[in-house]
Amino acid sequence: MNSPKSVLQVAIVGGGIAGVALALDLHRHQHLDVQLFEAAPAFGEVGAGVSFGANAVRAIEGLGIGKPYEQIADRTAQPWQDIWFEWRRGVDAGYLGASIAEGVGQSSVHRADFLDALASQLPEGIAVFGKRAVSVDETGDRVSVQFTDGTHHQCDLLIAADGIKSSIRDYVLQGLGQPLVAPRFSGTCAYRGMIDSSQLRDAYRAAGVDEHLINVPQMYLGLDAHILTFPVKQGRLINVVAFVSDRTDANPVWPADKPWVKNTTQAEMLEAFSEWGDAVRVLLECIPNPTLWALHELDELSGYVHGRVGLIGDAAHAMLPHQGAGAGQGLEDAWLLARLLADPRVLQRDAKQVLEVYDAIRRPRACRVQRTSWEAGELYEFRDAKVADQEPLLSTTLASRFDWLWNHDMQADLAEAHTRLGWAQAV
Repeated sequence: MNSPKSVLQVAIVGGGIAGVALALDLHRHQHLDVQLFEAAPAFGEVGAGVSFGANAVRAIEGLGIGKPYEQIADRTAQPWQDIWFEWRRGVDAGYLGASIAEGVGQSSVHRADFLDALASQLPEGIAVFGKRAVSVDETGDRVSVQFTDGTHHQCDLLIAADGIKSSIRDYVLQGLGQPLVAPRFSGTCAYRGMIDSSQLRDAYRAAGVDEHLINVPQMYLGLDAHILTFPVKQGRLINVVAFVSDRTDANPVWPADKPWVKNTTQAEMLEAFSEWGDAVRVLLECIPNPTLWALHELDELSGYVHGRVGLIGDAAHAMLPHQGAGAGQGLEDAWLLARLLADPRVLQRDAKQVLEVYDAIRRPRACRVQRTSWEAGELYEFRDAKVADQEPLLSTTLASRFDWLWNHDMQADLAEAHTRLGWAQAV
């Protein structure tokens, strides 16, 4: 900034994976004063297993949290260690092909375990709980965020990592003169459950189902439905997500008075897949008390930044989970912002310009990931206009369609950011 300040005050609203990862990186730099505000009384993640592609694993390592991640992450055992998913027909578990991510394969973890591992490294005093943001004001070169308890906090930069229901997104869009964007129901719901892997192995043996389906992450495909499985908790549990899409309404609406996540019955879940084969039937019979998730997403935003306020993670680009890419995009956001703010030259630059460069670089990629995540769901459920259920074309498409996502060069993004900021050489 063009000011005598020697410290940049950064506030982060939202204590999910992206927000905590960003805080962990930023607190290591003497010229940054970091405070994180979380609405809940303690850190906690909603959901179960989360998968990270090769790009996300690189972001994790670049944020300096690779070691705690490696200690809890699951990897497929050899010789299948590079397989992201095997693709199979839902009706009979017939093999369609596999997607290969060399050196990474299926890298997954339980969300709560990962957040716990990150939060345990955050120094005391950085995180403040019970602080739900409700509004933002900017005056001059300062930002003030107000909380429901009547308190407020002032800072130089405010980063909103407060999820799909972000309370700060409206401020950014209003500042840009753009229409507000609210979460939209996708028409797809997901039955979820966790199965003890030894229980599933016994059940498969009893039913004569190939145990290989437990050893390797699987994706079962069918018309308007698909199911994924992968291990978490060091292989002790199998994470199962069974998606069902209702396409009878072009503009589906989830009732405002119904929770997005609720308990449901095994009978309802089994009925949804009653035409599928034994591998799926036995799998779902091992989930006595599934939950049902109404999948919501955001439209692509016209901007992630206004003034000294920026959005990251699901606050900016909440997407469908069909590429296992949502959390990874939040980590890519955090990685680029951390690299820019950690550079001492940020003190000689108007910090708003740093956010504008972040927006210019990250938004096109994140929007593309949003679009292709929806497209992946269409592909899995035989609704892709070009592929449908043509198995040879489906196999070749699935084998290569994730390469652009996983092989993204984040260092090139950083170099472009330096160029835009006039920082010719990294320090």
